[in-house]
Amino acid sequence: MKKYTLNLSMEELEKRTHKDYLITKKFLKADAPEYLALAEGDKEALKYLVRAANILEKINMQLDNEDNLPFKEFLEEEIKNGNKQAELTKILFDAQKGINAIDSMSQPIYLAKEVPGRAGKGVYPSDLTKEEFHKILTKMLLDGKSDDVRKILTQRSVVERRGEELVGIDYIDKFKDDFSRMADELEKASEVSTNTDFNEYLKLQAKALRVADPLLDAYADKKWATLQDTPLEFTITRENYADEMTGTVIETPELKALLDENKINPIPKDFLGGRVGIVNKQGTEALMAIKKYLPTLAKNMPYNNEYEQNIKPDEDTKQTMVDVDMVQASGDVGEYRGGITLAENLPNDDKLSLTIGGGRRNVYHRQIRFISDMKKLQERLDETLDKEQHKYYLDEADHWFTIGHENAHSLGPRKGNEKLGKYRNIIEENKADMGSLAFVDLLTKLGMYTEEQRKQIIVTTIADNFLKSKPTLSQAHRVRTVMQNKYFADRGGYEIIDGKIHVNIDKVVPIAKKMLAEIVRIQIDGDFKKAEKYVMDNFVWTDNMELIAQKLQKINKTLNGRLETELADKLS
Repeated sequence: MKKYTLNLSMEELEKRTHKDYLITKKFLKADAPEYLALAEGDKEALKYLVRAANILEKINMQLDNEDNLPFKEFLEEEIKNGNKQAELTKILFDAQKGINAIDSMSQPIYLAKEVPGRAGKGVYPSDLTKEEFHKILTKMLLDGKSDDVRKILTQRSVVERRGEELVGIDYIDKFKDDFSRMADELEKASEVSTNTDFNEYLKLQAKALRVADPLLDAYADKKWATLQDTPLEFTITRENYADEMTGTVIETPELKALLDENKINPIPKDFLGGRVGIVNKQGTEALMAIKKYLPTLAKNMPYNNEYEQNIKPDEDTKQTMVDVDMVQASGDVGEYRGGITLAENLPNDDKLSLTIGGGRRNVYHRQIRFISDMKKLQERLDETLDKEQHKYYLDEADHWFTIGHENAHSLGPRKGNEKLGKYRNIIEENKADMGSLAFVDLLTKLGMYTEEQRKQIIVTTIADNFLKSKPTLSQAHRVRTVMQNKYFADRGGYEIIDGKIHVNIDKVVPIAKKMLAEIVRIQIDGDFKKAEKYVMDNFVWTDNMELIAQKLQKINKTLNGRLETELADKLS
């Protein structure tokens, strides 16, 4: 068994595992009414789905870091021997689902001294530097090995050394036995679940887990994106925010020219998550209210005549949406690393299903968005928001904004974002935020929101946009928040008066429209240098941001969080 040196002291561990610093998001309990109301077949199916998600977590841990599983084994052995330091370290390991993470203060957490953070995570050799990576790819392309390079730069491969070169292995082949076990569980679920469409999807997804063929994934994704009226939710999430290595290839001019010449689009590696839940019908009905407006929003996107987008104004909207009571969130979707996912709009633009006529699907996580401490929320408002505007702050308005954000991912350019390299995700997330905010006035005019709700969305969004600390460039979701704060402050969207945020409500939407147009222009142009300049010009941590951050730190000591999954634990 591999040995490690635990990195965090007992004092630090006791602090980070204390309830004030480690919050808990509670998923469905074993006796939850939502579970008890299910048909017996769906209850049985849920058991198999949880098992599949748990297998996926093991796979993703290896994609995340090659030391994750050995370190987990080491901790478990140390705990058996009475090592209290290992016991507390295991709590953090389970919460962040891995050996390394970043906390809510944007500080790196390394649980073992021997394992630093790696740009290539577990999908590239641990000793591979960016410079060597570029050098090897350049030589391989000059040697005519473009097909091999294409396999290295796909989103679904694990890269290994082979002599002086690299080789990309499809993750289905790399983890064949575990994916096969997952497929078994999905097929068992499809035999007992009560919904025909859902069962068809499960069978397609199981088939895709047995053979390394992107087209099989595309068929499964295409079916999944049509699911609307199903009792259960199961998703294999595939997103590529964590890979900081692949996107760097466009930064070396010679290599970029060779990639362009060979028509190779470098796509960051996917990390995998498993979502299991029970569809909440009432919440889903509320979500569907926006669907009829999506074609109108598509028509109002900036420069809409210059690109293809997922929502086509003259066709049926291929967009389904469900609100889900959460049973399990494994792997990438369940990692609590400074924050955790509230909702997802999938498949992403790089996925094959969108090119064969598939649509997209939004899934919202009810238990994750629930606020557990309203007293703390009121303390935050008292310290940071103009008292006259407290009447416009509503936690539900954050959910409305998130709905707009997820749908905005389906608007705008579908192709070319890979040319933006390491800034692609920052730009895309910024687009989704500004798309949500830019259309608030239009949706109010169309009857989606009341005037009161319009004000609530605007004030709540601006007030919630302030962070406890300056993030690192690797945190796309947080970097875009700083950019927006700088952009809105410079144009009068809000002011800091007597240490409190005052939102200039009528200025916010016009500013959001302007930023949205600038972002979409960058996506259309696909110019790395323009993207870099835009991010750097706006990613500025100001004195006012620091002032609010200091207040937030005093009120909210949380550094990380974890999931409590009582029902899933019982079922597995």
